[in-house]
Amino acid sequence: MSPENAFETHRPRLFGLSYRLLGSRSDAEDVVQDTWLRWQQADPRGIRDPEAWLVTAATRLGIDRLRAARVQRERYTGPWLPEPAEIDASPSPEHSAEIAEQVSLAFLAVLERLGPEERAAFLLKEAFDYDYAQIAPLLGRSEASCRQMVHRARERVQAGRPRFEVAPEHHRRLLERFMHAASRGDQAAVAALLREDARLVSDGGGKAVAALRPLLGAARIARLFWAAYRRPDPAIAWRIGTVNGEAAILRYHDGALTAVMVAVSDGERISELFTVANPDKLGAAVTPANGGASSG
Repeated sequence: MSPENAFETHRPRLFGLSYRLLGSRSDAEDVVQDTWLRWQQADPRGIRDPEAWLVTAATRLGIDRLRAARVQRERYTGPWLPEPAEIDASPSPEHSAEIAEQVSLAFLAVLERLGPEERAAFLLKEAFDYDYAQIAPLLGRSEASCRQMVHRARERVQAGRPRFEVAPEHHRRLLERFMHAASRGDQAAVAALLREDARLVSDGGGKAVAALRPLLGAARIARLFWAAYRRPDPAIAWRIGTVNGEAAILRYHDGALTAVMVAVSDGERISELFTVANPDKLGAAVTPANGGASSG
């Protein structure tokens, strides 16, 4: 197999790892490109396992980029949320099923709690099924150290994940009800669909209207949608689509996507809402709105 073909064979895996590690499609693409440049410069005669070589290079490049990104994100305007990898206004059930649960925006937001090496070790173990003997040399750590990192990371991730597994169709129906209530400015209906301690996090990056701090409590979140409804704009339309294969609310203005919202729920009520409105994060394979939208 030629070096080019070997790299292309592993490209999807490299992108999947880089995206989970960085929470940014654009940064992940840069890491894959940098890995390709290193691959071109390497002597193939010294590479016995191309996949291990490529994953090691991508992981180390990703960790370095994540360290730099952490500094930049501290200066970010308002909350920073992961960048969607895929936004689909008219998804098919078969295509949505192809997207693993681990790439949901809510899951990526939880991963932000982890340090760069801790995040890499956790993902290699949990998402890519590497054993500690493989992870240790990749990170330049002992197997015992990697085991401890993964254990701590698993505890922190589990603490931030929903307690209940919800069937996708139940979650989608709940999101549809929320979308219709929010687009009508129905304060009581919105509040009824939220847990009392619900949290809304919105990412505008200083380039779109968004709350600069997380909004806490069902009543406060419901008032936000009620206030928005009091300033009606006929150019705004809402619809249900998917973000990273997960049901999401897509918001359009004059046919252009302006925000995506995903939720965490128990199937009955919503506990968390994540809205990405920064236009720099909404360019990933977006299909136009055409029908099925709810005005508001």
